[in-house]
Amino acid sequence: MFKIKQLLILAFAICMAVANAADSSPSESASSWLTQAQTEIKAKNYANAINTLVAANQTNSADWNNLLGYAQRKKSPPDLALAERYYQSALKIDPKHKGALEYYGELLLMKNDLAGAEQMLARLDKVCVFSCEELRDLKDAIKKYKSKN
Repeated sequence: MFKIKQLLILAFAICMAVANAADSSPSESASSWLTQAQTEIKAKNYANAINTLVAANQTNSADWNNLLGYAQRKKSPPDLALAERYYQSALKIDPKHKGALEYYGELLLMKNDLAGAEQMLARLDKVCVFSCEELRDLKDAIKKYKSKN
């Protein structure tokens, strides 16, 4: 039974990849700002990532809002209030956005809001049917938070 589910998931993922590759609606510039911002974030160059995202001005994109929230939370000094607004916007656009659910949960822990982080974890648990990296990461962050407090 488990192998059948894995095969179905793999088949679905392949279909989605083919559909995304065939979809010509996203412009090259849309993928370039996303790729550039992700590269800058991986390099921990949060100021440049913020500049890239602000210049792209994709306010109706959950990914854009999520990355802007992440960069605002990770920069030094962090802007937690602004990061929170971006995460909330991402989740308003896409209530099942795994990245935003994880990162917002982590932000809530930074604000000592364990109950709020656990709510994000519960939402992630519903979204991640077969578990996912975001769910595991937030679970770990909550476990670490509890061990320190």
